Amino acid sequence: MNNIRPSAADYLKHAKYFIHILFSFTMLAARRGPISLLRDMRRYPWLFILLRAPLLMGRLAAGRTGLYREANELLISFIVKQMIDVLVRTLKRDDTFILHQEMVPPEISTAMGLSVWPAELLSILLPLLDSHAAEAYIDRSENEGIPPDICSHVKMTLGIVLSGEMPPASVIVSSNLPCDGNMTGYEITRRKNNAKIFRLDIPFNFYNNRAVEYFAGELKRMIAWLEENTPGRMDWERLRQICEERNRMAEKEIELWEMISARPAPMAAEPVYLGHLWAFNADPGNPAATRFFHRIADMTRRNLESGVRAVPNERFRAVLWNPPLLHFSELFRWAEEAYGITLVIDSMTYNSQPLIDTSTPDTMLRDLGKIIMQGPMARHTRGPAENYIDDIFRIYHRFNLDMVWVAGHIGCKNTMALNQMLREACREKGVPLLIIEYDLSDQRICSHEGIIRQIDHFMQNVMKVNRNGEDPPDPRRGREGKDFTTIHYAYRSEE
Repeated sequence: MNNIRPSAADYLKHAKYFIHILFSFTMLAARRGPISLLRDMRRYPWLFILLRAPLLMGRLAAGRTGLYREANELLISFIVKQMIDVLVRTLKRDDTFILHQEMVPPEISTAMGLSVWPAELLSILLPLLDSHAAEAYIDRSENEGIPPDICSHVKMTLGIVLSGEMPPASVIVSSNLPCDGNMTGYEITRRKNNAKIFRLDIPFNFYNNRAVEYFAGELKRMIAWLEENTPGRMDWERLRQICEERNRMAEKEIELWEMISARPAPMAAEPVYLGHLWAFNADPGNPAATRFFHRIADMTRRNLESGVRAVPNERFRAVLWNPPLLHFSELFRWAEEAYGITLVIDSMTYNSQPLIDTSTPDTMLRDLGKIIMQGPMARHTRGPAENYIDDIFRIYHRFNLDMVWVAGHIGCKNTMALNQMLREACREKGVPLLIIEYDLSDQRICSHEGIIRQIDHFMQNVMKVNRNGEDPPDPRRGREGKDFTTIHYAYRSEE
């Protein structure tokens, strides 16, 4: 058990970042104007949920100390500030505003002078801030006839659209990835907005030059369509600057990966995966994101050089594969304290694509296309199965891990069969595997307590440890004071 308590300096830094967040919210009011902001909050009730960012910062910081604690505080402060910038551009609702799917490279639209709003952004942020935030939107989708068995991420996004709380757009850009539910969702969004839509055709077989050239042609076609249907005009020099800034950000992240491969890890969990999730998907190529990664890498280096562990009681190292558990934001902090488990990296963070060649417009489009085609949401959902399984084992060895955690999101039909294949592969290689059965956004499907029971069962019966490093209880010995849940799962393993 981690018995180290935050110092006075830790609390002072927490207060500093708390003030930074409040200042960002104040700037939103100043830039929008109080009357406009009140109208915005009436039209978009989720703005009230965004005000809970300081509470999220507190949950992530609790029980952590030093630079690891500060990195989490810096992370939330950074996301809030960048979110405010995106909101200011979005709430203006001028003719440069477009709705953007997460599988479409935002660098291109940004270089064209367009204001990009990722439609899935709120479906990621809101459950992190409030574990029940998704429920009303999911219910709205299902009540409107959306099938209950599709991905809750899609259902929540559609619930926001159907509730009239998605910023309206006359232009939408989407793709044929990552799943049928997502594609159907964008058609519903188009009808709701009476909008024009461009759908990128990402090739299924994208492992050869022909596929790369085809998708680069699709991106050119998208640019021409946007120039025809929006005020945006491609500025190739601006795109080059954005791509070079993205390269600098990626170089710093690769440097971070090299440092966290050390054992014990000098940095872990949210600053690694959540920082990537925002910076590389919401606003890549933003110098502010590069500065964030510089600071996280610097904190990591200082811990590494000083021999300071991110998790003082580190005993096990894990990777999380598939989507993060959005509504259970404190899960990894709990795992650190309960079992000394350090989440080193996750599948959404790890992307082995090379840097973008910025020498010509064609090379930039080809490499931006490769990032999409070889990214986790394409590479692992389209197959072949070896992509999914081999990447897991590659990262398992690269980061010197002890176990693999797979977030078995019940709404992700694409990975259900893959996870069964993964079970067999892990069994053959002797790699401990935990597949957590849960729902990405809706904790009514599997509660936080249910997730914890699954982890307890795995750690006690596979890893042979109990919480806080104790040996797992033996139900045959009948010791007093034992937890019924622990006994129940241990007994099941004996059957």
